[in-house]
Amino acid sequence: MKCPFCGDPNTQVTDTRENEDGEVVRRRRRCAHCDKRFTTYERIDLKMPHIIKRNGMRTEFDHDKLTSSLKLALRKRPVTLDALEASVDRIEAKLLSMGETEVPSEKIGELVMKELKKLDKVAYIRFASVYRNFADVDEFSEVIREVQTRPKRGRKGNPDDPGTENDLFGN
Repeated sequence: MKCPFCGDPNTQVTDTRENEDGEVVRRRRRCAHCDKRFTTYERIDLKMPHIIKRNGMRTEFDHDKLTSSLKLALRKRPVTLDALEASVDRIEAKLLSMGETEVPSEKIGELVMKELKKLDKVAYIRFASVYRNFADVDEFSEVIREVQTRPKRGRKGNPDDPGTENDLFGN
């Protein structure tokens, strides 16, 4: 590491510390030539894959865009910010584990839908309605049927019984 003061390449590490997460290493260094001290930071540089859009254009992966898409679908839904961030982390980890340099945007959309289905079924339907661009009501109804919960065996569908599960329409 070159000294930022005199440019000499001979520097010595005098102290090394990791942050709490272990993701960043802080090093105190001393220049052998001018004896000045400085700090460097070392962190992992993971390369997210580029995204191939439906129109064929390529763009860089955008963490903020992914997060805002999930937030929009989850707007006014009872899902914690921690759960949202964990979903974003799982999507990013899946993209990294694929080892691809380019990924179609459809793959990201499917990963988002899988996470939303686990988090909140209403948010899942919201996202699916925009993402899949339904042509008619039948396609929309199919997605709703897909996420509907079924009454547990041995129970009657009594809407006054708080222990009875209802589908999205209260049936």
